[in-house]
Amino acid sequence: MKLLLDFLPIVLFFVSFKWAGSNPEQTQSLLEPLLGSISNAEIQTAQLPILLATVVAILATVLQIIYQKSTGKKVENMQWIGLILIAVFGGATLILQNETFIKWKPTVLYLAMAAGFLIAYVFKRNPIELMMKGQVELPAHVWVNLLWAWVGFFVVMAVLNIVVAYSFSTDVWVDFKLFGSLGATLVFVFGQGFYMSKHMKQSSEAK
Repeated sequence: MKLLLDFLPIVLFFVSFKWAGSNPEQTQSLLEPLLGSISNAEIQTAQLPILLATVVAILATVLQIIYQKSTGKKVENMQWIGLILIAVFGGATLILQNETFIKWKPTVLYLAMAAGFLIAYVFKRNPIELMMKGQVELPAHVWVNLLWAWVGFFVVMAVLNIVVAYSFSTDVWVDFKLFGSLGATLVFVFGQGFYMSKHMKQSSEAK
């Protein structure tokens, strides 16, 4: 459930991008009041989809945090970082009408998460173990392996995002942002679950 909630802004980004591409006139009328107040530049038709998608992503991220706070659920540090990044990179995209900024946002977020995990490891804390504390019992070396696996995953996704952003059209990048990142994350999580179950079984047998 949490994974689906985390991906909601990406899903809405994708849907609004596709809708704007098919409805440029309606998109123009929606964006003009907002963008006219923050930028004097004329809105380019080709930029309409990415601009609307960026607005929707910012709003969705803000509402996501508000929902979690109002329901008493903890807002993770990385969610706050994600909010800051979407505000900064999304804001730059809207003000300058330059899609480059929003395309860099996922890469910066992935690298921030990798750095966060590494910093925690240096201080002898394992975010993966802490998040699953009390739910799963695993040998110490398995927790370390899981942490390094996540760091590697974040770095690979950071690089992949930039490769797709600069090698293909914005339409392809938006498709990758949803299906590529979501698909890769699900495969990685399932693989991690299989790895954990294997060692959980060995742990229980050892007892």
